Amino acid sequence: MRAITTICAFLFSILVSFAQEGLPDDYLTKEFHKDRRDLLRQKMPANSVAVFFANPVRNRANDVEYVYHQDPNFYYLTGYKEPHAVLVIFSDEQTNAEGKSYKELLYVQQRNARAEQWTGRRLGIEGAKTQLGFDMVFNGSSFLDSGIDFTTFDKVLYFDFFDDYRNTRSKADLFDLIQSFKVQIKLINNYTIENQTDDIETDATANVEAETVKRDTRTLRTIMAQMREIKTADELILLKKAVRISAMGQREIMKAMHPGMSETEVQGVHEYIYKKYGSEYEGYPSIVGAGHNGCVLHYIENNKTKLEDDLVLMDLGAEYHGYTADVTRTIPASGKFSKEQKAIYDVVYEAQEAGIKATVIGNTLQSPDTAARAVIYQGLIDLGIAKNRSEARQYFPHGTSHHIGLDVHDPGMYENLEENMVITVEPGIYIPEGSDCDPKWYGIAVRIEDDILVTKNGPVNLSAEAPRKSDEIEKLMKETSVLGEFKLPNLDED
Repeated sequence: MRAITTICAFLFSILVSFAQEGLPDDYLTKEFHKDRRDLLRQKMPANSVAVFFANPVRNRANDVEYVYHQDPNFYYLTGYKEPHAVLVIFSDEQTNAEGKSYKELLYVQQRNARAEQWTGRRLGIEGAKTQLGFDMVFNGSSFLDSGIDFTTFDKVLYFDFFDDYRNTRSKADLFDLIQSFKVQIKLINNYTIENQTDDIETDATANVEAETVKRDTRTLRTIMAQMREIKTADELILLKKAVRISAMGQREIMKAMHPGMSETEVQGVHEYIYKKYGSEYEGYPSIVGAGHNGCVLHYIENNKTKLEDDLVLMDLGAEYHGYTADVTRTIPASGKFSKEQKAIYDVVYEAQEAGIKATVIGNTLQSPDTAARAVIYQGLIDLGIAKNRSEARQYFPHGTSHHIGLDVHDPGMYENLEENMVITVEPGIYIPEGSDCDPKWYGIAVRIEDDILVTKNGPVNLSAEAPRKSDEIEKLMKETSVLGEFKLPNLDED
């Protein structure tokens, strides 16, 4: 029986390997990730160690999990896309009992033919070595008793825990890895692994009265923000593609939209275009708000059944190989702006133009907001919607810019703009029903958002392929969409 099981496992590993053929060939390289680890090491304090954990697997309902998404910092440093993993980086060279020197350790999911048949191929130790370029790789269970003496370091760097992970029946899942780490750095007194299905018994204990561990949950946040806010050439290739895909989605819906569409259908068109161009995911929950729904800044229900004559605010971004765009357009479902809609839209457009012009090296990240806000406040006063800047502020309640990258709100120091930063410029005006102004303005919500690359020669709008001017939008909306002949039977009819 054991021989048959071994043969089946071997054959399955071969089948899984074949299933990996035909993958995209433009992922970040192992050299990119190694360079990022080397840069991190240079920025770490002397005699310190940094510990990173993979993202948890999150439950959607009952026995169904959400599609797994790696922690951006973990991916940035490793390229590893699987859960239940740990990365340890040392500022200085270490030597093990065999005399081998090393500066980093990677702990990964153990290969398991039965599990891989259900949930997909795992890299395992050898895969992490060959595909990711690591030298010292171990199964995750080895971290439960890693032998690392954290008391010998001047600083132990890590991100604080949200504790939103589940304890499963598998040994060395994220729960066990984190609990074991907490014991090793004397954050908790002891932890016993229970209810495991594999043949391992570990009782990780620590004496909290022993030497103290100098824990630090702040330094890594600063270092990673400094590193990730400036994009490398390799990152810009992927980020530009994510932005262009998102712009194509905006263009296509401009041609396809009509008053009888639903918000969900609009969302579907965007996301279909993303998939058509090879985007794996959406970078964040898609926002499609028609009329009053557009006044809800992060409206994601997208369940209005008819757009009618509303303005439709569409804030969506494709994620391509981990990098996400963030592009917003607001267009009339009828194909033509009403007088009031156009008046508000053109104020936001002029505000965005001012914000983009302020996106230059040496300015602060606040500069685009200051420039855009001045235009919007004056525009609202000129239209009689607000009497002064204080009243106008309620109609523009959010900031104008943030970094994008592996996160839609990418980490950064949020100080001065530097070359190869990519930020959004996204002014908006939102006039909910019941506002203190003429009711003719009620339900008008406009946001225009583009992804701007900071260069030595000035700002470059990466999402410019999606029209922004009101007359250019109306012109494109007259064109025929390739989706126009896509007809389905009415499922409400018997």
